[in-house]
Amino acid sequence: MAKRNELPALVASLLITAVILGAGAWWLKGKLMGDGGGVNSSNSGQSGQVALGKGARGGGEGSSGRSIFAAAPVRADKQSGLDALAKGDYAKAQTEFEAALEKNRNDPESLIYLNNAKIGDGSAYAIAVSVPAGNAANPALEILRGVAQAQTDINDAGGIGGTPLKVLVFDDNGDPSTAAKVAAELVANSEVLGVVGHYTSDTTLGAASVYEQGKLPMISPTSSAVKIADAGDYIFRTVPSDRLASATLARYLLNSLKKTKAAVFYDGDSTYSRSIKSEFTQELLSSGGEVAADFDITEPGFRVGKALQDAKDAGAEVIMLDLTADKVDISFDIIADNQRELPLIGNDELYDPRILKESGAAAEGLTVAVPWHILSHLQS
Repeated sequence: MAKRNELPALVASLLITAVILGAGAWWLKGKLMGDGGGVNSSNSGQSGQVALGKGARGGGEGSSGRSIFAAAPVRADKQSGLDALAKGDYAKAQTEFEAALEKNRNDPESLIYLNNAKIGDGSAYAIAVSVPAGNAANPALEILRGVAQAQTDINDAGGIGGTPLKVLVFDDNGDPSTAAKVAAELVANSEVLGVVGHYTSDTTLGAASVYEQGKLPMISPTSSAVKIADAGDYIFRTVPSDRLASATLARYLLNSLKKTKAAVFYDGDSTYSRSIKSEFTQELLSSGGEVAADFDITEPGFRVGKALQDAKDAGAEVIMLDLTADKVDISFDIIADNQRELPLIGNDELYDPRILKESGAAAEGLTVAVPWHILSHLQS
């Protein structure tokens, strides 16, 4: 395999292709449709390379022979493929993964493993993908679907200069410390040319210094915190930063809603949420508006009803929901208590079918800022 410093253009092209496909799939399926692909999330906390075959990592290590989605039952044919790949029986692995895909063609793990099995012990370029399989199965699946599609397209076209692409799959469990451990393992493997990941801004930032020190390129398809731009020369992303989303929401509040005062509800434990809050506050102030009140929902004693009343008493004319996916229940409560009294705007975590399902008519008029939407690509 080629060394990292020999192929900077290759690394960039491979990762950008994979993350763009992954981000598009994630927004379409994970957010709009909420499709879980039949896989439930788990809290296993495990990380590791899976189903790569012997010699895939240069150190002669075999596959762990297991799916990263540990909480979900694995089909017998898929498990047989994993076992065969771990033993280096690539012909059987191909047969089993093809059978698994006949029954569930939307399983990106099986497609990646099939592509890897076709390569076997042969020469290949290797990249890795790190996803939060242990605590956010849907986004993990969508990112893997984009990576699997990119790998398939590249290999079906004859590879890169005749050399196929092998993909290493890791579970960082959506945890910054686990992400840093995954990063350290990848940096130590000189044959890994680059990394697609991580999912959240917190996990990306948790691993960024490790990649930067090891000079291993990492491109995230979904991390939007502004501070990622300063994480280093080897840290990239394909989605816009929170600054653009915040500016868009501020302009919408001022120009379309004709309001000037907002109350912001945010998650003080989240880098992403704090980033949105900071950027939105600055954008609104610089454009002639103001944040009349802000509420950290992680503060002891926080109560939705009291916070909404305090916001109104402070003169707020608009509610800005800047919460994370794991705090979506609080978003439901705020929307329900507000009952459309004040206009609602929010970050992209609210681009979620559960909002309409749980909140119904109370969510009508909610406007969110998203970097991608299916209706923008009707011919796709």
